[in-house]
Amino acid sequence: MFHASAVILSGNAASAILLLARNLILARMIPVDDYGVAATFVLALAAVEMVTALGLQQQIVQSRQGDDPHYQNALQGFQLLRGVAAGLVLFVLAAPVAQFLGTTEAVYAYQMLALVPVLNALQHFDIHRLNRQDRFGPLILTTTLPSALSLVAIVPLAWWFGDWRAMLWATIGQLVLSVVLSHLLAERAFRPRLDRGVMAASLRFGWPLLANALLMFIVFQGDRLTVGHHLGMTDLAIFAMGVTLTLTPGLVITKSGQTLLLPRLSASEGPEFDRLVSLCMNLHLLFGVLLAAGAALFGPFAVLVLLGPNYAALAMLIAPLAAIQAVRMVKVAPAIVALSRARSHVSLWGNVPRALSFGVAWWLLDQGHGLHSVILCALIGEALGAPLSLWMMRRTTARGVGRDEAAAFALLALALVPALAPLWETGSAAWGLTAVAAGCLGLGLIRLAALLKTLRALPHRKDASSPAGTGDGGGLAE
Repeated sequence: MFHASAVILSGNAASAILLLARNLILARMIPVDDYGVAATFVLALAAVEMVTALGLQQQIVQSRQGDDPHYQNALQGFQLLRGVAAGLVLFVLAAPVAQFLGTTEAVYAYQMLALVPVLNALQHFDIHRLNRQDRFGPLILTTTLPSALSLVAIVPLAWWFGDWRAMLWATIGQLVLSVVLSHLLAERAFRPRLDRGVMAASLRFGWPLLANALLMFIVFQGDRLTVGHHLGMTDLAIFAMGVTLTLTPGLVITKSGQTLLLPRLSASEGPEFDRLVSLCMNLHLLFGVLLAAGAALFGPFAVLVLLGPNYAALAMLIAPLAAIQAVRMVKVAPAIVALSRARSHVSLWGNVPRALSFGVAWWLLDQGHGLHSVILCALIGEALGAPLSLWMMRRTTARGVGRDEAAAFALLALALVPALAPLWETGSAAWGLTAVAAGCLGLGLIRLAALLKTLRALPHRKDASSPAGTGDGGGLAE
């Protein structure tokens, strides 16, 4: 188990770090407003991907039919249909999106990005099926190697184009290589087919994910959308880079935790299930501690070193942005636990307060307020969603928060104090806040080392399937 967790975490971290390095290099090589235009590409793709999400890759891991070639081919066919539909939608909306964001010069770029959902749909599902046997190498290689080559390519592309077009070609090239690798590493033939029964089951169990997809777009991209619309490309570049720096590590932990723990939670019952729930909760809470405390201590310095004076305004915002992601970690573990019991609606309801905060932020920017108001709205939305997620987990799994998680909750609350301090005038308390952040960081690392021993003690699994009673195709994870 420990070896698998190390492989998954290192693979996901490597891919995320490579893409983060690519974005940092691009931000240093092109004007700030051009990076803002490049950030809108993420908005366009996320809008299409999230509103067509059904969690088909996770379904092949969790369903008891996941090893059936017919079932895999049916999921692959449904994924291809979804990708083509998403591509057509993005192509049609290219001009309206460019006009809304004030980037009419990039219309053709949004049209070219219509290829991205199609390329994603052509990726072979075998790299996900092999996760059932704790064989994560193909999936990790398919994500890591294209990211590395995208990083290598960004320098000549940025030098050649000198603007946002470098990001466009780097993104398309990365996805083409990822598709090719997924087929080279697959063990089964690529034979997509349409099966009405499988499609109906996926839609039936996936409706909470479809609703949650819209909320997730608002959660992850809504703030960038309103900043770009109200404040322009320069402010969007600064805000988007801050979100990228703080969201990337959170997504690494979330993706790794779901890949590693979801199959085991799905197959466990009784005391073993409780032990895995505690492990899942503590891991995500402690990561929130490390993220908030680390950003409070090193965030401003890191921004200036990595991005230079053009992004100096981000130095005072990086720790509060990290605090948002730290609070979000409270919601991640309950969502994974509930998904293991085929309860995908927990993630949906946990994101409702955060989605509602988007409307408040939009109104505040309409009234002339700045980025601080957007950050506070996001933080309040995540804070309201956290207890709701925990309550929903208890209601659906009969497993609440125990004493093992109470200490991690307290430490996270303490770490948020120095992380949020830059939003207010706290000059006289600077040394005290630094000491608090350093203490939280140290205690978090000590506790994390203890959890690694628990990971080592967990057995290696040859396969993972749905627990009794979840039904075929149930518990789609997203």
